[in-house]
Amino acid sequence: MTDEEIAHKRKVRNSNISAVVSISLVLFLIGILGLIMLYAQTLSIYVKENIGLSVIMKDNTKEVDILKMQKFMDASPNVKSTEFISKDEAAKRLKEDLGEDFVDFLGYNPLLPSIDVRLKAAYATPDSLAKLETELMKDPKVHEVYYQKSLVEVINRNVRKMGLIILIFCALLSIVAIALINNTIRLSVYSKRFIIKSMQLVGATQEFIRKPFVISGIIRGLIGAGIANIMLLFVILFVRKEAPELFALQEFIITAILFTGVIAAGALISWLSTTFAVRKYLKLKGDDLYY
Repeated sequence: MTDEEIAHKRKVRNSNISAVVSISLVLFLIGILGLIMLYAQTLSIYVKENIGLSVIMKDNTKEVDILKMQKFMDASPNVKSTEFISKDEAAKRLKEDLGEDFVDFLGYNPLLPSIDVRLKAAYATPDSLAKLETELMKDPKVHEVYYQKSLVEVINRNVRKMGLIILIFCALLSIVAIALINNTIRLSVYSKRFIIKSMQLVGATQEFIRKPFVISGIIRGLIGAGIANIMLLFVILFVRKEAPELFALQEFIITAILFTGVIAAGALISWLSTTFAVRKYLKLKGDDLYY
């Protein structure tokens, strides 16, 4: 093997390595954006489902009637969970918060029994809560329905704003990422433009010339996606260690879909970019290859 052939092989190998590294870094960036979107959505649901209301019952209400009402609420498709808090339990919790026994000081327990209700995220809106409050207040056993109206409005407004900002940011960054992968592959094909023209001159068809480049491009994309997924896995493990309560919200199936999406994006973008790049050099005249 001549020195020229060795140098050519080294150049091709370096070009392939550079392309794989560039693709993997860009796909890793896309994956991070996907994680941000998934975690943002999950956090949004988590926050909304922790917006609750307290149905405070009248003092003379029997516990059996309260439990019946709780069971009725649990059967509602809008409700995620409920918790019955008796007078004694409410006094115990308040005692822990205050650090002193107020019942002994007052001589009686002034607190009322209640049912804490957590709604599903889709129904944790000001309109839904107001409607539920109106319906509950029709029950003669209910003394009061309490929830922080201003907090609900602020959370829903901020969730919408953050969702829009993240969506726009991800869209712009995805366009940049695709452009970077496309340019990387075009440079890789550019280094082989004389090989393409030589094959054309000896009578090879466009499909015959394009096929090995496309296959090679897809393989590079898949390898880059694999490396990107490994880096994403390390990020997920880090998040799981530092914020386990956040990771607990993330379902395994969603993470699997993200990894699959990164692999599909790597293969698809590489295939399209390689196809168009090769097509460009197939149409060029011999003199144009030097520019």
